[in-house]
Amino acid sequence: MVFPDGKDPRIIQTARQFFVLRMGIPILLGGRSEILHIADEMGVSLKGIRIIDPSESDDLNCFTRRFEVLRGSSVQIGENEARAAMKQHNFFATMMLAMHQADLLVAGGNVTNGAVLRPLLQILNPNAKMGTICGCQIVELEDERNKEIGADGVLLLADCDVQKNPSMEQLAEIALSTARLASILLERPPRVAFLSHTTNVNKTTLETSRQRAASELAMQKARNEKLTAYFDGELQLDTAIIMEIARKKLLPEEMGEVAGRANVLIFPNLDAANIASRIIQYLVRVNVYGDILLGMDRVAAEISRGASAHEILGVTAVMGEYYNQCRKWFPRIADNIPGE
Repeated sequence: MVFPDGKDPRIIQTARQFFVLRMGIPILLGGRSEILHIADEMGVSLKGIRIIDPSESDDLNCFTRRFEVLRGSSVQIGENEARAAMKQHNFFATMMLAMHQADLLVAGGNVTNGAVLRPLLQILNPNAKMGTICGCQIVELEDERNKEIGADGVLLLADCDVQKNPSMEQLAEIALSTARLASILLERPPRVAFLSHTTNVNKTTLETSRQRAASELAMQKARNEKLTAYFDGELQLDTAIIMEIARKKLLPEEMGEVAGRANVLIFPNLDAANIASRIIQYLVRVNVYGDILLGMDRVAAEISRGASAHEILGVTAVMGEYYNQCRKWFPRIADNIPGE
């Protein structure tokens, strides 16, 4: 597990727990003396933790040449520009992922969304078998009164990170990717709700028809790959997660397997998803893990700048499970090296 933000105290604490819990080998990027000093002030041992300074790494020349090749296919760049990019921690960490020097990447604790996604999209390949690249958040409601929501208080939200205005086909792929992750994490079938401002109304608008069509397409794709999951939409949020309200708004024959008991929520666009996830995170007692980035041929996550060490560790645990399962689903998912 490579962490580009190696000098962040939250990351140092997470890396220590990651190693102690035998979840894997953590790699911190940054100046060795600075990281050692911060860890010493925190009283945290760095035993079992690798530290790599990208600007002094023996791999810098190799990574620079590889990046020149990759970018040369779309934008001509010179060696100096490629080297400057590789000295940036997020670019270096992504190249480590691409070159099989790391299996997993967690970034974003101190930079913008774009600073994390840019190297991932420039260096790594989308996986055609896994669908559209998107970001999924796992929300764990702490209040006991909310245990009836989702899967014992756990909900998966998508796409919270990448696709601004997904098409109908992209929404279906986002739902399917998120359902796959849900099938790993939840002890029950994924029940996926395509959210909208309306619930199964007769008056068709472009937005609601897109949600309905995406639901039908996702269901068909799930059947084709023999994934046990249920899909429905368009549904309002309350109809999707609260059974009492679902029964008031829907006829018995309209209830299906999702209404009132959805554990995966698919938003119509990035604005709705991002606003909703932050309202949940900051106004309700919850733990939020993610975003887990789905749809690539490597496993990575973008964490919020406001994430706690506990939430970052939770992300690493989810990523480990997802990585192991992806290797079973798609045995050759990460065999390729970009540029070859």
